[in-house]
Amino acid sequence: MVSFLVLALMQQPDSAHFAPIARYLEESVQRGAFPGAVVAVGRRDTVLYLHAVGRTTYAGGREVATSTVYDLASLTKVVGLTTAIMMLVEEGRVNLDAPVRSYVQMFGYAHDSTITVRHLLTHSSGLPAWRPYWQQVASGQRPRRQDAQVRPGTARQREAVFDLAAREPLEYATGTRMIYSDVGAINLTRMVEALTGERLDRFLARRLFEPLGMRTARFLPPTTWRPRIAPTEVDTTYRHRLVHGQVHDENAFAMSGVSGHAGLFGSAEDLARFAQMMLRGGTMPSSRARSRNLVHGARGSGFQGSASERDPDIRLVQDSTIAAFTRVQEPALSQRALGWETPSGQNSAGSRLTPRAFGHTGFTGVSIWIDPGQDLFVVLLTNRVHPTRENTLVFEVRRRVADLASELAATP
Repeated sequence: MVSFLVLALMQQPDSAHFAPIARYLEESVQRGAFPGAVVAVGRRDTVLYLHAVGRTTYAGGREVATSTVYDLASLTKVVGLTTAIMMLVEEGRVNLDAPVRSYVQMFGYAHDSTITVRHLLTHSSGLPAWRPYWQQVASGQRPRRQDAQVRPGTARQREAVFDLAAREPLEYATGTRMIYSDVGAINLTRMVEALTGERLDRFLARRLFEPLGMRTARFLPPTTWRPRIAPTEVDTTYRHRLVHGQVHDENAFAMSGVSGHAGLFGSAEDLARFAQMMLRGGTMPSSRARSRNLVHGARGSGFQGSASERDPDIRLVQDSTIAAFTRVQEPALSQRALGWETPSGQNSAGSRLTPRAFGHTGFTGVSIWIDPGQDLFVVLLTNRVHPTRENTLVFEVRRRVADLASELAATP
């Protein structure tokens, strides 16, 4: 694999231009939307703004830095799982309109075998939104002592979750509705692993994170990272402790911390790298070009110099594949693309992104939006579930940040 220099996502000299975003986030911290946050705004070749506010917890936490690592929750579905499927489609190993059962023999045991990969990616398969599989597979690992900790699920328990998801009965007729489904993503995870012969975390590290230089993007962060990671919820039902440095999602925890529906950790800096790759049609510039332009580029500027003066771009996916995966599939059902959301007027995209935009949110309080129509990305990372998931103030914050970023990026 090509070894890249670290992408220097420096706060640009004109960061005062984006001060309204900082003020709004600081106000949001003060009113208890989340303890802290990191925002990144940029274009395909330039980071316009990178800023951190608040602390990692309300009581005595560390000051949030732009490199703080967050539990990315369902951003795992798009940054990780969907990208893996894009790669497999390009390699001819996945046909989006083939039955999932043709790739995962167990799938279809309890329901219609005509469910396709496309149905799972658009959340229109008929599978339910969620099931507490962790309660079934983790029942034997409940701690004997009140002060003992529940440990992540074993490989055997992970397989048990896969089996339960594969046998899950449908709640509605395939292709007639859209219900956002973690169960579908778990089944897609099994498909990717069956086709690649690798666990999802290893495949993504080798094919995506390492080539892009996404140094904090990973499943199962080591314990030495804990000071860098924002904790999530005080779990009162399963682990009976503050969840810190381990995946917040219970089913992903029962799956040894690795699934396509949740489990990925990362920083705003690394998500900016990913967003720039997507805006560049699946490519990233070589280390030499990145070092010269992304560190020193002014707001809104592009690459300087001719192609002969820099190394060739490195391609991870085809631009045509990105276009196909980020296009609305069934407008009568939803604004869903393949894995990705698109602006609906009601979701976290706000009101200013173009119809070409695509993005996603995560339960822990994170979001990413990428808009080729404006050459713009907006990343917002928070731990709004700390100390409890009952806090939903981040929902309005996401929309406002997206609107502010679009407005400010468009003005000189």
